[in-house]
Amino acid sequence: MNHPRRLSLSSIVGAIGIVYGDIGTSPLYTMQEAVDAAGTFNSAAVLGVLSLIFWSLVISVTLKYLTIIMRADNDGEGGILALFALAQRRLIIGSTWAKVAVALALAGTAFFFCDALITPAISVLSAVEGMELLSPDLKRFVVPLTLVVIAILFAYQRHGTARVGRLFGPIMVVWFLVIATIGAIPILQNPKVLVALNPLVGLGLLAHRPQVALAIIGTVFLALTGAEALYADMGHFGREPVRVSWYVLVGPALVINYFGQGALLLQLGKSVDHPLYHLVPASLLPWMVILATAATVIASQATISGAFSMARQAVHLDLLPRLRVLQTSALVQGQIYVPTVNWVVFFAVCAFVIGFGSSDALSGAYGAAVVGTMVVTTILGAFVAATQWNWPRWKIAVLFGLILLVDLAFVAGNMTKVPTGGWIPLTLGALLCLIFTTWRNGRLELRAALAKLAVPRTELPRLVAGVHRVPGTGVFLASNSRLVPSALIRNIEHNNVVHQRVIILNVEISDTPRQDPVRRLHIEEPVPAVFFITASFGFMETPDVAEALKACRARGLRVFTEDSSFFVGRHVVRARPLPGLRGLQRRLFARMQQYSTQAAEFFRMPFRDVVILNTAVEI
Repeated sequence: MNHPRRLSLSSIVGAIGIVYGDIGTSPLYTMQEAVDAAGTFNSAAVLGVLSLIFWSLVISVTLKYLTIIMRADNDGEGGILALFALAQRRLIIGSTWAKVAVALALAGTAFFFCDALITPAISVLSAVEGMELLSPDLKRFVVPLTLVVIAILFAYQRHGTARVGRLFGPIMVVWFLVIATIGAIPILQNPKVLVALNPLVGLGLLAHRPQVALAIIGTVFLALTGAEALYADMGHFGREPVRVSWYVLVGPALVINYFGQGALLLQLGKSVDHPLYHLVPASLLPWMVILATAATVIASQATISGAFSMARQAVHLDLLPRLRVLQTSALVQGQIYVPTVNWVVFFAVCAFVIGFGSSDALSGAYGAAVVGTMVVTTILGAFVAATQWNWPRWKIAVLFGLILLVDLAFVAGNMTKVPTGGWIPLTLGALLCLIFTTWRNGRLELRAALAKLAVPRTELPRLVAGVHRVPGTGVFLASNSRLVPSALIRNIEHNNVVHQRVIILNVEISDTPRQDPVRRLHIEEPVPAVFFITASFGFMETPDVAEALKACRARGLRVFTEDSSFFVGRHVVRARPLPGLRGLQRRLFARMQQYSTQAAEFFRMPFRDVVILNTAVEI
């Protein structure tokens, strides 16, 4: 159910810490990269870049996400997969639009994971590079220290983020107040920089330097990295705290700091490395480096947590194999730890840090993946506005047309980065899409093959008739509520016994983030002492068999895990030899199915009391 969150100071501070970490640390590298991309340094370049940054924040953050997209909440939750689940409610399965929506969701999810690989690398690197301003001799320690910070960050993930999370908000509040303060001083000294508020200044820069216009757009986009988190993390705090945080502190602080950096560059008359650090007095620079490092760690933490959440959603929506998911907080459901995702992201982040060596070099790879997710969000958002908000076509065309035009400009700008590293996230995104489609299509083929071998539940009375009954309760996990579980059939075939009480439990994942516990269960008793139970969980919840059985007791069916035996069917997939990509995907699916986390562990069944019965299936 969607429980509205109250607007409070704690929720606003929390949103500032979790939601705005990534976009809040963009001033560390954006201004330098954008001015350098403009080529010849002069006041027109500085003012033009500032104008483009300002209006990009207005259109893409304030208009797109805060004003429009955040209206599309799926039972209070946001994010690309939540938007996909919302959009597909009005789609006919198998229709052209349904296939398009699936393809968009696959691409958006793949790009999100690519963003999670690059954000910690460029964020922490850009902060630690401030040591170079203390002493050029410290430059050789930048990469090793960055790797140490990243290693500590990822090693801590298994302990959960509940304790550190309480510090995120206050630290980020201090960060935004500091960058606003140090940015305001140069603006007061050189108010000419405010001319950049005129959008014609930015357009003029692009018009007068067409040969580097796309490169400028691609680097200006760095100011928006993290904007997708405004929508993805909306469910943690609610819509209003995220909006108020932006209007009251985050948005003004970012604009003031960017304009402060621009005023400083105009005053110096030349481009400098890390202009944000040049806003700070030399005596305070070490403290600023420490604060920036803390802020970038927080930005990275938010991205990593988002990757965990996205992985769980992808598993529930049949885009990934079952993964081991650990709950790290007894109070906050969204705080989870996915070991496989954690260590894959860790090694990828380290590879990016070592391979590129600096935030300047890494900026070439950054943005190409993020902009893909933003385009997908715009398209799916337009579909939701048309089918569920009932907006008139002219309104959709005007608003989403403007947003899509800006998004496509950023796509074109980021394509200039392909030769200098942008090809890496695009290649990784393509590989992830291949994995997603392989698993999704393989699961569809597996279900079709199992349906041919399956026995309808209407045949259950005939199956159990005359079979010897043994004491106790047998709980059989079913993947389809209309069919008899293969584990029950195998048990009758091989052991010729049935428990005195049989529970056939089907766990369903709904298209809502969370399921109302009161409506979680549906219980039937078509045969005496044989119960069909359907337990529904939201796609942001971790399915729990023990919790489902506990809910049964509240409904009058007294069943306890201590005196029950659990039976799970395991499907051993064999791929038919086929040539080409389809044959490769089938073989890959068979291998993924083999290494997928077992159902007993994934559904939190009491492991010592589980019996696994294999069924060979050929696809």
